[in-house]
Amino acid sequence: MPHIQRRRPAPPQAPQVPPQGQGYDDRHASPAYDSDYNTGQVYGGGNAGARGGGRGRGDGRDYGDGGYVQGPSAPDWPRRIKRSALTLVVVVLAVSISTYFWADSKLKREVDLAKVIERPSEGDGTNYLIVGSDSREGMTAEDRKKLHTGSAEGKRTDSMMILHDGSNGPTLVSLPRDSNVEIPSFVGSESGKSFKGTGRTVKLNAAYAEDGPELLVRTVEFNTGLRIDHYVEIGFGGFAQIVDAIGGVEMDIPKAFKDKKSGADFQAGKQTLNGEQSLAFVRTRYAFAGSDLDRTKNQQKFLAALAGQTATPSTILNPFRLYPTMGAGLDTLIVDKDMSLWSLSQMFFAMKGVTGGDGTSMNIPISGSVGGNLVWDKEKVKQLVRELNNDEKVTVTGD
Repeated sequence: MPHIQRRRPAPPQAPQVPPQGQGYDDRHASPAYDSDYNTGQVYGGGNAGARGGGRGRGDGRDYGDGGYVQGPSAPDWPRRIKRSALTLVVVVLAVSISTYFWADSKLKREVDLAKVIERPSEGDGTNYLIVGSDSREGMTAEDRKKLHTGSAEGKRTDSMMILHDGSNGPTLVSLPRDSNVEIPSFVGSESGKSFKGTGRTVKLNAAYAEDGPELLVRTVEFNTGLRIDHYVEIGFGGFAQIVDAIGGVEMDIPKAFKDKKSGADFQAGKQTLNGEQSLAFVRTRYAFAGSDLDRTKNQQKFLAALAGQTATPSTILNPFRLYPTMGAGLDTLIVDKDMSLWSLSQMFFAMKGVTGGDGTSMNIPISGSVGGNLVWDKEKVKQLVRELNNDEKVTVTGD
């Protein structure tokens, strides 16, 4: 068999590089050879491919830096959450600051306790004198008829209470308006004229009628020996507005009663009182044989219920309830010149705690009456004031 010698294939030849200084004319290149120079391709991998247009292997795929494909980056959730939380804090802070100044501007700081002379020394805790007046300011004739307030001019104190806020729980002490008290020496709030005490005794609410809040504070301090730190007053109309703003106050009335003068007409049991009904409830006295002591007990119960239903997260954290309530209440409050919103809120929360926890509510101790006026029990009052001044647990009881 003849021997056939096969030719070995020619070894592959490297592409010819044009001599230095000469251009490369690919018209001379073999038709089967594609240099890729005209498409921007660079042979080789890695960074060289990236510099040559991102195609490092000549296969049409983009391998990126180092020959790997990089997809879209994942969301930076920690950063997003942090940014959202910061935005929320800024918004809440801005709303809180604007609400503070809005509410602060509504307070009527009209009572100057600096005009009160010969004041008792300060004790522990904070003492508020809370006054409900029969002021009809801003009320129309229709309002007066609806709320059974009458049409008397001026204003008198319809209820008076001392609220002590201390470390042993709040204590609410009602001062019946028919209390027999001595008018001490004082300086006229408007005239600045000095009036010497003559030992004259009157009903407690006469002090307010004679020279306003400053003389009332002076009279309370003189007859109790307890220093009043802040003064808060609200009139008939404002009281009803606050109750309506929070949607009424739920009360459990143990016994049915009526009173034509106040407009009260209540059945026994749990019920929600609107502003008109609430005012009638706290003003009623003739349904209880004319006793001011029974009326003050109802006033204490109602104010505690009012505070308890208002100082709740559903009201404070709900702007649709908070702003109407604050708008209705702050517009009608008269306070002393040193009263801050913080002190006012502390008073409100202390009022809420009167009927819960360590809170105490009572009438000032009474020993009898004279000429139809209620006489305070001096020894018990002295003990009560000493316990309040020392911020001790109150052991004295009232009627």
